[in-house]
Amino acid sequence: MQQPNDLTEPDVASTTKSVMKKLPEVTLAFWIMKIAATTLGETAGDLFSQTLKLGYFLTTIALFLIFVVTLVVQLRSRRYNPFFYWTVILSTSMAGTTTSDFMNRDASAKYLSGGATSLGWGPQGLGLGYPAGAAILISILLVIFAVWRVSGMTFRIRDIVTSRGEALFWSAILVSNTLGTSMGDFLSDSSGLGYAGGALLVTGALAVLVALMKAPAVPNVLLFWIAFVLTRPLGATAGDFLTKPTAKGGLDLGTAGSSAVLLAVLLGLMAYASVQEGRTLSERA
Repeated sequence: MQQPNDLTEPDVASTTKSVMKKLPEVTLAFWIMKIAATTLGETAGDLFSQTLKLGYFLTTIALFLIFVVTLVVQLRSRRYNPFFYWTVILSTSMAGTTTSDFMNRDASAKYLSGGATSLGWGPQGLGLGYPAGAAILISILLVIFAVWRVSGMTFRIRDIVTSRGEALFWSAILVSNTLGTSMGDFLSDSSGLGYAGGALLVTGALAVLVALMKAPAVPNVLLFWIAFVLTRPLGATAGDFLTKPTAKGGLDLGTAGSSAVLLAVLLGLMAYASVQEGRTLSERA
């Protein structure tokens, strides 16, 4: 997807962008890293909450605190740093995974394997179900976008240079990743499509968005945020496909092994992005 068009502000001066840019350009590499980070967020979130049996409640609190720490580091950075930025994306993906699970699931046998009757300390889950959970998250996301719109700040992420703009951006990211997790789990667990079928459906929807980029009547900013939400269920279904038992249609590779491989891939992509950013800064100097 291309960089979304600015709907509310004129472009920031190029000299300001070169000094103050805090967020990345939206390129093909951006979307590859987004899918890698969200897939890792799914497997890592399940690793802590399910494999290590910390439960959705404790894991959500812990991962939300990690999100806050990584966000503070990102906000204090003076320019775009791929490691800082993608660490926040990863932390929102992990926190979104367990937050979605806590909202939508409960302690019934449907969600607890191996005859377990509980999972970790604290509430097992609110049991809202995927439709109700998604409706709540969509409402919250629409409120964030409404506040963002009224504020008059830009929707073009490469032109977001203020702390208030970043706060709105990261709030939308956290909620959209949580919403995307709910969508992915619904496709995998409740729609009858299975993990592979859910991933193919989301991939098809993303292909439609790419085609709509050529339609002048459809704002690129709208396409960007729809794509941002949809890449999360793609990561969720891909993560479940890697980790779930073969009896459920997965590859049964385990959350620990899958997370380790995905982390190595993401770190490699971060390193590549850092090298590219360094070259860009050198050319501008």
